[in-house]
Amino acid sequence: MAVNLSPRQFKSQTLAHTVVSALSDAGLTASRLELEITESVLLTDNDTALATLHHIRSLGVRIAMDDFGTGYSSLSYLRLFPFDKIKIDQSFIRELGSSKDCAAIVKAVVDLGASLGITTTAEGVETSDQLNRVREQGCGEIQGYLFGKPVPLSSVYELIKQQLRRTA
Repeated sequence: MAVNLSPRQFKSQTLAHTVVSALSDAGLTASRLELEITESVLLTDNDTALATLHHIRSLGVRIAMDDFGTGYSSLSYLRLFPFDKIKIDQSFIRELGSSKDCAAIVKAVVDLGASLGITTTAEGVETSDQLNRVREQGCGEIQGYLFGKPVPLSSVYELIKQQLRRTA
């Protein structure tokens, strides 16, 4: 299960406690939870942010850098904290077919992730053409409307049941 954290949520003094409580309440093992943060959480009070990330990761929770390549991208973040995943921002995916620059950036991020042992995910894949192009760049994980659109929580249980029937 992946959960996006806003910078405000990330700065909460009780974040680690909230994570532990949520895992307990849901009966979920820590390794099944992935917290997604944007680079902006590392911009202010870097030492505190890194300490928080290390504490949460020590619980067994995986940490993903979301929207990589936008905002204040810095490769030093990848050195300072061993992220489990880099999520390539959809703005690069959207223009893969029309921009050589975007293709080069996606390929570079995928290769960088592979060399650092970090999984990469392409965000915002909406067409078969984008899917093919992302695969050509070597990206192993893909998400976007091509595979499904957001649904209300009340519909999730039924979707899971339908998927289980298909695979049975």
